[in-house]
Amino acid sequence: MKLLNHSVKYLSVALFILVTLWSIVFYFSMLNEIKDTIDEELENQKRLIIKNVLNDQTIITKENFDENLYTLQEIERESAILARDTYTDLEIYMQDADDDSPELEPVRMLTTVFKANDTFYQLKIANPIIEQNDLVKALFWNVVWLYLILILSIVYINNFTLKKIWQPFYRLLAQLKSYKIDQLTPLLLKETKIKEFDDLQQAVSEMNQHSLETYTQQKEFIANASHELQTPLAIASNKLELLFEDDSLSQKQAQKIAETYQILQRLVKLNKSLLLLSKIENKQFSKFEKINFNAIVKQSVGELSDYASYKGIEITVFNKAELIEKMDNTHANILISNLVKNAIFHNVENGTIEITIEKKLLKICNTGKALALDDNQVFNRFYKGGSSNRNTGLGLSIVKAILTLYNSQIHYYFKNNRHCFEIIFV
Repeated sequence: MKLLNHSVKYLSVALFILVTLWSIVFYFSMLNEIKDTIDEELENQKRLIIKNVLNDQTIITKENFDENLYTLQEIERESAILARDTYTDLEIYMQDADDDSPELEPVRMLTTVFKANDTFYQLKIANPIIEQNDLVKALFWNVVWLYLILILSIVYINNFTLKKIWQPFYRLLAQLKSYKIDQLTPLLLKETKIKEFDDLQQAVSEMNQHSLETYTQQKEFIANASHELQTPLAIASNKLELLFEDDSLSQKQAQKIAETYQILQRLVKLNKSLLLLSKIENKQFSKFEKINFNAIVKQSVGELSDYASYKGIEITVFNKAELIEKMDNTHANILISNLVKNAIFHNVENGTIEITIEKKLLKICNTGKALALDDNQVFNRFYKGGSSNRNTGLGLSIVKAILTLYNSQIHYYFKNNRHCFEIIFV
């Protein structure tokens, strides 16, 4: 979920709680205000009725509520002395102009006592009030509309205001997403008017600079170390080869020397691979020419046919179209050779390899272990996917580095018990 939508979610919940609480408080506050107003009106009616009664003795008794909404009854002196003015909420049968028959209606009633001509009377005055259900219903829909308007307002503010405020953050995020450290280019930072964003950019810039320096130092170290190791490894190999020619060696000594020579050859191979990888990343090959990959695939398959035949592996090439791309010839040969070697090396005995060539696509699928490799690590250096230590773990890293240099892509997937590497040339 995006940051802006995340803030809308929390604001929506907070507003819902606030609006609900506000509605409850507003409801009771408004209800009390209505009752206070009605009570004042009842008090005025009381004074008016008592005044009329004192002036006109013919209306001294009135036992039923009629259109005047009051009753007047004579009561005992003892009851009158103990009586106090009271306000109560109750329902009585009333008939409005639009009613066919009397209906129960909520009223506010004042009960009071007064004295006229040495006689005590109880006066009850009723005043209709709004039904609470109607009040709640009206308040509910007003609150719903208020809530929706607030949410829409927040979404509008987020999209047109907050989005503009957060623009420096999203610009920096976009740069970080597309950033590749092997391009050795610093981030393009732009000063903003917000201190927190400036601090963030400064921190990211310092980290980026430190990473670039570390990456460059590591590349130089690998390149220098590989270059410096070439001579001593060559000398050690030559001396072992000369030692092989010594007839005085026992069989056990010759066996030990052979094992040491094999280990040394793996070191030579590893050193050459690291040196090659360093040269590719440093773009030390720059001779572009049109490469016919159909021909290179045919050449690589021919060169490795003996090794494939030794394991009983059948290689089939499907030339569906002619694939021609601009690339350094050395890179193209290493690319195809590594992929074919990888397919043979990790294959099973009597397995198969299928190479499909299309106009912008090259795919190599081979049988092998019935277990998919980790597609997130398969192109990482020294990733061996559980294979033997005889593998340097650099072959696919070199393939990936070459294709990255030419802005092309390679994908790995496991389907129908076959490991597939698919190259898409851009």
